[in-house]
Amino acid sequence: MGGRIGDISAPGRVAAPDEAIGLDELALAARNHGLPLEAMRYDLTPAGLHYVLVHYDIPATDADSWELTVSGRVRTALTLDMPTLRSFPAVTRRVTMECAGNGRARLSPRPVSQPWLVEAVGTADWTGVPLRTLLAEAGVAAEAVEVVFTGADHGVERGIEQDYRRSLPLPVAMGDDPEVLVAYAMNWGPLPPQHGSPLRLVVPGWYGMAQVKWLRDIALTDTPFTGFQQAVAYRYRQGADDPGEPVTRIAPRALMIPPGFPDFMSRARVVRPGEVPLEGRAWSGHAPVTKVEVSTDGGGSWSEAELAPADGHRWAWRRWQSSWAAAPGSHVLSVRATDADGRTQPLSQPWNRGGFANNLVQRISVLCLENGQAFTA
Repeated sequence: MGGRIGDISAPGRVAAPDEAIGLDELALAARNHGLPLEAMRYDLTPAGLHYVLVHYDIPATDADSWELTVSGRVRTALTLDMPTLRSFPAVTRRVTMECAGNGRARLSPRPVSQPWLVEAVGTADWTGVPLRTLLAEAGVAAEAVEVVFTGADHGVERGIEQDYRRSLPLPVAMGDDPEVLVAYAMNWGPLPPQHGSPLRLVVPGWYGMAQVKWLRDIALTDTPFTGFQQAVAYRYRQGADDPGEPVTRIAPRALMIPPGFPDFMSRARVVRPGEVPLEGRAWSGHAPVTKVEVSTDGGGSWSEAELAPADGHRWAWRRWQSSWAAAPGSHVLSVRATDADGRTQPLSQPWNRGGFANNLVQRISVLCLENGQAFTA
C-alpha cells in the first residue's frame, strides 16, 4: 500500500493470473464474515451467524440520541427520534440478504476485494416502519425522482472521502412489492452494532449494498443520484471503460448444507456409504424459486429436489431436501435453483470486473469411505 490512496479514476483491480489473495484482502476477510453453511438449518439466521460486510468502520451510535432526518423534495422536512419512529405502525418482514460480491473469490481472473466464497447470506425477521409511511408523512414533492439514503459509516474509497450513501428510484421506495423498511429490530431484538444499530434500511430482494446501515438521513432529489456507491461501485462492467449496468436484484441461488463431516483444513467432506440426506436453501430476488435440482456426479445429471411449501415469506429463502445413495469413492455434489421467471443458475461463471452476482452452481467435494476406512487428505 505504501500509504497511498487510490485515484477514483482507477477501475476496480483484477488479480494477475497467479496472484494469491493479499494481506489487504485477508484484512477485509477478518473484519467481515459469512454464514457457516451448516447454519442454514435455521429458518431464521441467529444475528451472530448472519453474514456481515462493513464498508468502513462500525460507527459509535447511541439510540437514545439518534435522529433520522427526511429532507429534500418534500413538503415538510422531518426530524425523527427513535421513540417517534417506534410510534408509527410497525411491520415485520422475513428477508434473505445476500452480498452482491458473494462468490467473488471463485472467479477467474479474480476481482480484488472482499474474498467471499458462497457464504455471504443470511435470513432475518426485520421490524420497522415502511419507508412509504415516512415519505407520506413528509409529503413527496411532484418533482422528486429518487430517494437518497445516508449512513453514519465514513471512509475513503478510490480516493474519495465519503459517507456510505445509496439511492432508490421513487417507485421502488414508495412501492409495496417489495415493501422497503426503515428497521430498528432484527429477529425481535434491537439491531446489533454490526447490523446497523439503531436504524437501517431493508430492501427485500435487492443485494446487500442497498441495505444502508446506521441510517441517519433520507433525502428526496429531483435528479438521479450520482454518488460513488451508485455510479462508480456496484456496476456490472466487463472492461475498465465500460459504464456498466447497476447491480440491483438478487440472482437465483441454491446452497447445500455440506453433508457428513469436514477435514479441518481442506473442508473436504466425508460420508459413509448408504442413504445420505441432502438439504439446503434457495432464493431469488426476482421471482419465487420454483425448482431446485441436485447433481451427485459433478453436474452430469440432475434430479429435482423437494421444495418446502411456500410459507408466505415471499422475500425469504425456501428449504429444499433430497437423498443420495452414497457409494465409496470421490464425488462432487452440486445444486441449482430456478425461479418463476425462468432464471436458472449457470454452470459456467458469469464474470464481471466487480465480481458481482456470481451465482455459479455450488460444488462440494465429498469422499465416501467404507466403514472403518481411514481418511487421508
